[in-house]
Amino acid sequence: MDLDVTTGLDGRRKQVLVVDDETTVREVVVAYLEREGFRATEAADGQIALDLIASAPPDLVVLDVMLPKIDGFSLLSRLRRNGDIPVVLLTARTEESDRVLGLGLGADDYVVKPFSPRELVARVRSVLRRARPSAPSPRIEYEGLVVDGATREVTVKGAAVSLTPKEFDLLAFLAGSPRQVFSRGQLLEQVWDSSSEFQDPSTVTVHVRRLRQKIEDDPDDPRRITTVWGVGYRFEP
Repeated sequence: MDLDVTTGLDGRRKQVLVVDDETTVREVVVAYLEREGFRATEAADGQIALDLIASAPPDLVVLDVMLPKIDGFSLLSRLRRNGDIPVVLLTARTEESDRVLGLGLGADDYVVKPFSPRELVARVRSVLRRARPSAPSPRIEYEGLVVDGATREVTVKGAAVSLTPKEFDLLAFLAGSPRQVFSRGQLLEQVWDSSSEFQDPSTVTVHVRRLRQKIEDDPDDPRRITTVWGVGYRFEP
């Protein structure tokens, strides 16, 4: 059992909230999670999930998209406005636009229904592993952009910029290797600790677009995070 993932620094078992309106899905996922060493709770709709999160925030949320009362996308948006709890989406929607929407709203990963419970637990482990705190990167400064690894704060021309944890990790990684080109697959491996076999490369595309909206003077004509067509992305100092 991977204690670094299933338990916190205080030794307690990490808690996963499973939100799905299908009883069978909840029961199977909860059973698999608990068998792997997690504590698991469940909610049948978005409102119950919101109340549970407010009273006792879990370490991760497995979140169905199609929910009564508050749908998964709306609940994800609320979670991202108020915090950084990792979220793995469950969706029966296979269209790329829906996957991109979920990633754009801040989901850490997604699994398409019907799914293997073993795969879902593996995704949960992977997301929690990536969410573990790491050694701070150094303070990086480039013409009005400051990326402080110790405080995980970013400023542009003196103004604070709010980034999600993964947006910060991506920016810090790119800025730490200026002018070096990274493919989406390389960024998945280095920043997401994953690969294109298990993680959609569009995850990188969505995060780059969100970063550009926050740190570029003109997101449609980016000067800091540029695209090397047919290869990937690089940071221009």
